[in-house]
Amino acid sequence: MSDTPPDRLSTNPRSPYFDMDLLQRGVGIRFKDRVRTDVEEYCISEGWVCVAAGKTRDRNGQPLTIKLSGPVEAWFERAAEGEEKAADAE
Repeated sequence: MSDTPPDRLSTNPRSPYFDMDLLQRGVGIRFKDRVRTDVEEYCISEGWVCVAAGKTRDRNGQPLTIKLSGPVEAWFERAAEGEEKAADAE
C-alpha cells in the first residue's frame, strides 16, 4: 500500500469515496494550518473539507455538513501492515 492518502476520502459508508481499509489506518487532516478531527469528507485537489454542522440532522437522520474551502493536507496516522512487517525485519 502507498503511504500517501487518496485525493478524496469520506467517512460516510453511503459515499462512493468511502474506504474502510484506509480509514482503519487513521487519516489525519490539516485544514488552513489547523489539525481537524471532525472532517466527514475531504478533497485535496479541489481544496475543501466537509464538516458536521453541530448536532443538526437531515430528514433521513444523517448529519448536515458544511463545505469549507481552503488548503487541505492529509496523512496516515499508522503505516500499512506490509510496511510494518518490513520495518520489523530490518
